[in-house]
Amino acid sequence: MSMYKALPLAALVAASLAGAAFAADDTKNGLGARPGLGRPITDAEIKAWDITVLPDGTNLPPGSGTAATGAKVYIDKGCNQCHGEGATGGSNPALITDQKMTPGDIFSNKTIKNFWANSTTIFDYIRRAMPWPAPRTLTDDEVYALTAYILAGNKLIEENAVMDAKTLPQVKMPNRDNFILRFPERI
Repeated sequence: MSMYKALPLAALVAASLAGAAFAADDTKNGLGARPGLGRPITDAEIKAWDITVLPDGTNLPPGSGTAATGAKVYIDKGCNQCHGEGATGGSNPALITDQKMTPGDIFSNKTIKNFWANSTTIFDYIRRAMPWPAPRTLTDDEVYALTAYILAGNKLIEENAVMDAKTLPQVKMPNRDNFILRFPERI
């Protein structure tokens, strides 16, 4: 595996720009030839790491999944080892819970159901970070299925609902309207 695959996108871009700068010939600027280190980053290298999914579903990949399939993936990929049987808690926080968040209490236990503002964040997080210790090894269909499993378990979608790039952004999370945009003028 190339060392570039282990770096975050920002580091790749910075390394590429630095490499391109070292590769440039600055004799016309009176600085002399540079040592020729590095190379410009390719669009394909950027695309491999540009996987951010936005709240409106921008950048969601093709694919789909259901809660039933997600339940199988949850066991097959060992998610239960950290998140417990039925995703109700283990050594890591529960993914499926009915815990309420007390309004105004910043110390309330924040869960996917009572705190997360966007359903697409679940997909984005699973695709980036799970399963531990082998992140980014799930297929897009497996990520959609796990997302459906978590949403259905939290009673945010029907058990038989299919999650895909069209349906996932339409899921209204209970706490969606309780966030204050830090920079509303940028929208």
